[in-house]
Amino acid sequence: MKSLVFAAAALWLTATAGPGLAAPFDSASDAFAPCADAARDPALTGSLCARLQAPLSPTAPDLGDAQLFVRQFPAQGPSRGQVWLISGGPGESGASFYPLLTPLRAAFPGYDLMIPDHRGTGFSTRLCPAEEAPKSPGGMALSGAEWSTCFSALTAPRAKTFSISNAAGDLRALMDRYGGDRPTILYGVSYGTQLVLRTLAVAPPRRVDGVILDSLVPPDDTTTLDLSHRSAVVDAVGRQVLARCDADKACRAQLGGSAVAAMQAVVDDPRLAALAPGGKPKLFFGALLDYPAQRAQIPAILAALRAGDPAPALKAKAELEAFAGDFMRFEQSSMSIPLVSLISASENNARPSVTKAQIDAEAADLLFTSPLPGQLIGGASNAYPRDAGFAKAPAQLPPVLVLQGDLDPKTPLAGAQAQIARLKPAGRVGLTIVRGGPHFLLLTAPDCFVASAKAFVATKRPGRGTCSVK
Repeated sequence: MKSLVFAAAALWLTATAGPGLAAPFDSASDAFAPCADAARDPALTGSLCARLQAPLSPTAPDLGDAQLFVRQFPAQGPSRGQVWLISGGPGESGASFYPLLTPLRAAFPGYDLMIPDHRGTGFSTRLCPAEEAPKSPGGMALSGAEWSTCFSALTAPRAKTFSISNAAGDLRALMDRYGGDRPTILYGVSYGTQLVLRTLAVAPPRRVDGVILDSLVPPDDTTTLDLSHRSAVVDAVGRQVLARCDADKACRAQLGGSAVAAMQAVVDDPRLAALAPGGKPKLFFGALLDYPAQRAQIPAILAALRAGDPAPALKAKAELEAFAGDFMRFEQSSMSIPLVSLISASENNARPSVTKAQIDAEAADLLFTSPLPGQLIGGASNAYPRDAGFAKAPAQLPPVLVLQGDLDPKTPLAGAQAQIARLKPAGRVGLTIVRGGPHFLLLTAPDCFVASAKAFVATKRPGRGTCSVK
């Protein structure tokens, strides 16, 4: 859903950035200037663009510099301050926020929205400059032989500079350069919460008045909630959804009995499993858990599949594709799979030696799965060594609001609660639990997000609370 593509014109390549950096503005300095693509999509109207030069490595200047792209959406009316929006991924650029300006404006009225592309993504310097260049065969995505040449470069010293800690230094440089002394809120979602916390631990910006963490990741050193265990996390949430159906008379009646039994029947019967999109019901139903509207269709889809009817499943698949289409307009947001691979293997995999046989054996008894564990196999050879920032807690925190769904199949509530326990000695941390909330609550539960974020910005009091997905 967050791998975004946009065919933009009027882009130019800066000589200092090397191949692969596109920037939609015409300024030779690092100051903000009108974005040349601002008139090409309503979402970009009035936006300003800038790029800042930073070292690829603070300890190896011979490796050169990175160009860091940031887009600003000025406040509507007098500006009260800034909100820095840090995207997930880790291969996702800031353009995933562009279609969400309406809830963002509502949550942060009067604030400038500052949206950077962290190193390796979007219009910032890319991990594979030639292969991820806008004018390469696959554009900013990889295509054909680009996969091989790009991934073969991941063992090079330059590739090792694309770490979370170096990205944290980038974020501080951007915030200090463009932040000034006005009120500043720092928001991160998913992997963005990991980057925000790393920044506050190893490279705190000059001013941060409040932090909002949406879908908070578990502690870095978790051994049970890392990416290699993602299928177990997805399955636990999926079974909660099925259990809620089993507790509802109408839902049970729709299935003629237990939802768990219905799901097991579809998974175990090759004929029924083949009716699910892709012929992989565990992966398909796992994907539906991310979206409340499609998640609610699971009982009806199961009932139809057991009757030999794939139409509701195909309808849900088409709805997901249509939903994702709104995020496919921006060229800069093509997901950087090399960066995902590098950071996932280096910092978010507790089992670097995990094998396909292990992954398959663990998935055998699950009803819902994720493709991520299988994608980690063999990635350890490209990993960079973890630095002193790994699992380091910030020494001091401004007020922090955590927004977490209790049906999040990516960053589970238990992991967020474990992370909060580590953060509390450094400052005030409040948790708002979104009942029925999945991942990325700004997107999937905007009403809860807007109400909670707006109240927090106004008071800086991160109290405990609950909200429910409509």
